[in-house]
Amino acid sequence: MAVFSSKNTRWIGAGFALTVMSGCLDTLDYDLRGDIGGGLDTTTAAQTATAQRPEPDDRGVISYPSYQVAVAKRGDTLADISQRVGIPAEELSETNGIAQHVQLREGEVITLPRRVAEPSTAPGGVDIASLAGGAINNADTAVETETLQPATVSTSPVQTGVEPVRHKVKRGETAFTIARLYNVSVRSLAEWNGLGSDFTIRENQILLIPPVDPQAEAERKAAAATAAATTTKPGEGSPTPTPPSASKPLPEDNTVAAATPVAKPESPNLNEQQSASKAAMSYPVSGKVIRPYSKGKNNGIDIAAAAGTPVTAAANGTVAAITKDADDVTILVVRHPNNLMTVYYNVDGVKVKKGASVKRGQSMAVLPAENSFVHFEVREGFDSVDPAPYLK
Repeated sequence: MAVFSSKNTRWIGAGFALTVMSGCLDTLDYDLRGDIGGGLDTTTAAQTATAQRPEPDDRGVISYPSYQVAVAKRGDTLADISQRVGIPAEELSETNGIAQHVQLREGEVITLPRRVAEPSTAPGGVDIASLAGGAINNADTAVETETLQPATVSTSPVQTGVEPVRHKVKRGETAFTIARLYNVSVRSLAEWNGLGSDFTIRENQILLIPPVDPQAEAERKAAAATAAATTTKPGEGSPTPTPPSASKPLPEDNTVAAATPVAKPESPNLNEQQSASKAAMSYPVSGKVIRPYSKGKNNGIDIAAAAGTPVTAAANGTVAAITKDADDVTILVVRHPNNLMTVYYNVDGVKVKKGASVKRGQSMAVLPAENSFVHFEVREGFDSVDPAPYLK
């Protein structure tokens, strides 16, 4: 499930996870960020350089001063992690909001509800102070079980580096909104937490927020400062032309009179032409396709035109939803026969209402003054498909 609060540091338009059936739109992915990931991005992406996640010890444990996490191996369940760290699977399940039988992704991070034995501070040695402290801290919460094996003391090096902030996922949040909230890239967030290629997260999942890599961030800022310092103002570096002399006559005017201008034919109305064609759908905007369909990367096409250009219905249907994403960008959804839906993302001045019937070519909205393009999707049930076959 996708979840996140909004702090608008960047604007991302992406795929549309549609589950609009039986008049219930509660499960719509209003952010349009459910399945495109690093696709459409019309504003500056987060530039913060983040550090690499530390390598876990031989149990899969990463230890920080305030908490510990376990990193799942391929095919792991909470029971497998329980055996390695010596904490009952029930506690791991309650802390991380995941059922015990669910198979974890390789690299997925599981927060430990209490500390286990710390890694050794020297090869072959045992950190007695850490072991004693852990035993005291866990004395009141110890759980006896015959199925758990006692946790072994790792001999891997102690983890170092900045301790990451932890974020507990709330209902409605997504990986993209959380990444914007902390000004980190969603790819870095995924790498730190072992997320899948679709960036899916769970309610009550605890995510580690990648900390800033001081060296990389300093290099990025230095490069930006250098680029800014070398940028010249308009007109700088251009030679100034010699002004005409009043003492010399002007050159003879040998300009040949231009021929009578030929009247320029009006641009064809693509929507009208397509409405008369045999295509199943017409383009929602008369403009230029600036980004083609690519399954999993751009689950639609992006069509650019002048601000204020009408956005029309691609086919006859009923307006199923009119909403906004976390960045206040308007989304319009139209339901068609045969389990089809069309999505119009990044529109303004909506002229129709939810539940209204629309005809093919009917104006429903216009392109906004800024970022004047529309992201158009065709959905067969829940799956995005290439709009091209419907438009030809």
